[in-house]
Amino acid sequence: MEQQVFGGEHHSGRPARPVWHAIWNGFCGKCPKCGEGKLFSSFVKVVPACAHCGEEMHHHRADDLPAYLVVVIVGHVVLGAFMGVEAASTLSTWQHLAIWAPLTVIMAVGLLQPVKGAVVGLQWALYMHGFSGADDTLETHPEL
Repeated sequence: MEQQVFGGEHHSGRPARPVWHAIWNGFCGKCPKCGEGKLFSSFVKVVPACAHCGEEMHHHRADDLPAYLVVVIVGHVVLGAFMGVEAASTLSTWQHLAIWAPLTVIMAVGLLQPVKGAVVGLQWALYMHGFSGADDTLETHPEL
């Protein structure tokens, strides 16, 4: 099966990496490069390097993006489901709390690691934040 990429060649002249494959590998908690090694050493701590292929991971910059994405995903799912249930039933406030509060926490915790892995996979595929082999240094711009 042919791997999907955003283009045949990266803008820097390097070959394009398979974006969706890398995102999927990261989402599954595997190395975005080889798909064999583990991506996480603990719940959301990324391994310094892949034990299988040696790809360095320590320089990723997922930061807060995974948490923001999880909030957006869980918020839309829970709010939509809540509104649907509220329109179709007459549950009390306590019944709603007993359903939606645990569901929100479970979904958020359950999605955090896969979403972080997908973000790291995207960064790898797009040669971002050290995955290009070059240091991430801030460019200085002359004053105008």
